[in-house]
Amino acid sequence: MLPFFFASFLAFGVVLVLPGVHQAELARALSLDLSRSGLLASALSAGLGVGVVGAGPLFDRLRRRPLFVASLGIAAAALLSVRAEMPFARWLLHVAATGLGIGAYDTLINASVAERYRERAARPMSLVHAAATLGAMSGPLLAVWLDARGGFVASFHALGAAHLALAAWALLVAFPDPVRRESDMTQSGVDSTSASSAVACAVLPFAAVGFAYVGVETSLTMFAVPYAGAHGLPETRGGSAISAFWLGLLAGRLGVLALPVALGTRTICAAGALGAAALLGGVSLRIGVVEATFLATGMALGCVYPLMIALVGQRVPDARGLAAGLAAGAAAAGGAAVPWLTGSLGDALGVSGALASLAGWCAVIAGAAALARGVRQAGAP
Repeated sequence: MLPFFFASFLAFGVVLVLPGVHQAELARALSLDLSRSGLLASALSAGLGVGVVGAGPLFDRLRRRPLFVASLGIAAAALLSVRAEMPFARWLLHVAATGLGIGAYDTLINASVAERYRERAARPMSLVHAAATLGAMSGPLLAVWLDARGGFVASFHALGAAHLALAAWALLVAFPDPVRRESDMTQSGVDSTSASSAVACAVLPFAAVGFAYVGVETSLTMFAVPYAGAHGLPETRGGSAISAFWLGLLAGRLGVLALPVALGTRTICAAGALGAAALLGGVSLRIGVVEATFLATGMALGCVYPLMIALVGQRVPDARGLAAGLAAGAAAAGGAAVPWLTGSLGDALGVSGALASLAGWCAVIAGAAALARGVRQAGAP
């Protein structure tokens, strides 16, 4: 299964950067300002949110192969049917449908890894998620190569074909059947209301981590091109900044595997603080090499998302799919809300001020991880 998961996350990563990579072309074709450009990223994240939340309960109850095939097929159909002349509303619809498909298989993969490795899931989860960063790093380069041959929609069509191939591969993968088991709390006589409250206490801090993290990730990817333009640099340097950011995420996700300490909420706290420092330092010092700011921020935040998913699965072992889906759904909500807010700030204050505001969301990551640690110490699952 792991090779299939790795390949799926490669495609997932390319999808995440497509709106940002093509921000300039889309803005010219559709006459978009920064806030409406942010809405494209928000539409992707909104669809992703529906997918990740909806797939969680399905993972816990239904056979996995049809779920993977369906989610990959939805993404393939949405990407292959993109047309350059579509109006803005149609672009929003196609981007949201793509998010729905990739969000569903995101949760399916996360829950599968958590189910397979259980308490040892943090490092395998980081390794699998490294594929998404590789995809996002290669996305700008792939787009440049394809644009020269078929216009900017060629990237969408190529990625749709890749998802179609992955759906065919999923037909050959031997996925385990769902395991039905009752909660330990139900067996010990705790009523369902108390059990639900305990699950909420376990998930909510990680949901806040995910909301803030994906908001930062999506905003940096979406506004790298206009940020480079604000420094008097060509659009290609914005694409380089996107690649640098995702290279930093890859370095962070792989580098954390070498740490000799247990990976947990303390690691996420430190990552949030370092991310805030990198963003504030890079923007306030007006570092001309924009790639440096994006690289440093990515390195700081790289471990956050896979660790968040692994830890929430450990806190809710009897409903890993549901827990992963809820946390990832909150993360997708951040990806929908924060880029629009950031774009609106950019229209009002300038893109540099908008990017500096993302340091506040990095502080939310650190604070929510500290809260999650406190809940754990208080005895929540």
